[in-house]
Order: sequence, then structure tokens, then C-alpha cells
Amino acid sequence: MSPCWVEKINPRMTRRDQIVAATNKVRELLLEKNDAYGDSALSPLNIFSSARAEYGIRQRIDDKLKRIKNAGLNDETEDTLLDLVGYLILLMIARDEGHDLQNNIRKEQPRPDHSATSTTANQGRGVSYHS
Repeated sequence: MSPCWVEKINPRMTRRDQIVAATNKVRELLLEKNDAYGDSALSPLNIFSSARAEYGIRQRIDDKLKRIKNAGLNDETEDTLLDLVGYLILLMIARDEGHDLQNNIRKEQPRPDHSATSTTANQGRGVSYHS
């Protein structure tokens, strides 16, 4: 028996049941892949990249959109559409976690003292820094 996320949604269902079936497909796919990949989208190892989870997920979304742009939406790219929806959900989670992280970092960091350093704009030559 194939996983529920592979099966087509019955067009004779009520719209509500179709929505439930579609979201169940995405949920099952996300949970299965999260188990298989060890939460790598939201907790990356950062061996080759130091990018935060949100940026890695954004890159994966770009890849999925590129595949859809190149191949179109058809039976062969149905998995790409499901992956895209899954990555959008993971992006929501990453942003929520990131905002909490950023708020905690801001609370813990001392306010910078800008009295010792100033900046001035050089006409047409960028910004120079003075101590």
C-alpha cells in the first residue's frame, strides 16, 4: 500500500473533505520526511553552510519553483508541488522560531555605544568610518 500522500484526492468529495485530504497528504509527507532526514530543514548541521534554517528552506523553495517553471505541473511534478507546500509550512515554523530567537538575542545583547564611532558619507565615494 502506498503512502496517503501519493494517492489522488477524490473529486467527488465535498470541498471540505478535499481540503482535509490535501492537508493530510502534506502532513504525512512532512512527518515522513522529517523522520527520514532527522529534522535537517529546521535544524541544519551547518557543515558546508552556515546559513540559518530559514534561508536554507527559502533556497529549497526556489529550487522547487524552478522545477515547476521548467517542467510545468503534471503527474511527474506532483511530488514537487507537495514538497513546495511542505517547505512553505517549514518556512512558517522557521520564521516563528527565528523571530523568537531574534527577540531573545536583542534582549540579551547590551546596547551599542555609538559615541566613539561615527560615519560620514564621502561624496560619491561611499561611507567612511571615524573613531
